[in-house]
Amino acid sequence: MSNSIVDSLTRSADQLMNPVWYQGLVDSPLFLLTISLACFQLANVVYRRLGTFPLLHPTVFGAVLVALLLLQLDIPYQDYYQANELLMFWLGPATVALAVPLYQQLHLIRRMALPILVTVSSGAIFAAVSAVLIAYLLGASEVTMLSLAPKSVTTPIAISLADEIGGLSTLAAGVVALTAVVGISVAPFIFKWLNIKEPEIWGFCLGVTAHGMGTARAFEMNTTAGAFSSLAMCLTGGLSAVLIPIAVSMLV
Repeated sequence: MSNSIVDSLTRSADQLMNPVWYQGLVDSPLFLLTISLACFQLANVVYRRLGTFPLLHPTVFGAVLVALLLLQLDIPYQDYYQANELLMFWLGPATVALAVPLYQQLHLIRRMALPILVTVSSGAIFAAVSAVLIAYLLGASEVTMLSLAPKSVTTPIAISLADEIGGLSTLAAGVVALTAVVGISVAPFIFKWLNIKEPEIWGFCLGVTAHGMGTARAFEMNTTAGAFSSLAMCLTGGLSAVLIPIAVSMLV
């Protein structure tokens, strides 16, 4: 009887050690999609528990967790990317949904139309030109410079722009995240130094410089800051989507 139990346990252990079922699980698109959702949720919990520290923002910390898992499980990035195309698709509608808080703050936006247009135009142009110029001075390749050009627009637009002008969408997405982290980390100190307390200015600056992540941070402050950040993010993205391809076609 005891030998039978031992044999049964041995067979069970051999089955668990068999890589067939394990590889089948790892290769499943549903498993790869679950990795993204689980890592983001875990990162969000850590972010809230540790006082919303900017470097632990779920978008950043979650991406680090996913990268570590992909390396540990030996999962090709292309397989992971294809399995998460559904999430990539919803980035667009999520951006469009920001029109709701914009509508709620429409009376303030109308009153500040001219400063808004001037700020967005100068901010979008400076962001793209400064990134490309610094990369050029440091000896970056043409592909790298083209990937850096859309660094200050939200991820869905940056990816599309990078593909359109000949850059690398993966590099563009990474630079967008890095730009956002720097923006939400540095902005509070600059606002405090300049004694800026108006939520409209806070939100708008975060939207221009830190796009989606900055907008999420602005909504953590209040809805007014979030609405102006949404406006800045959308206008910066739209203006960049028009101007960057034109500038590239003229210069390349």
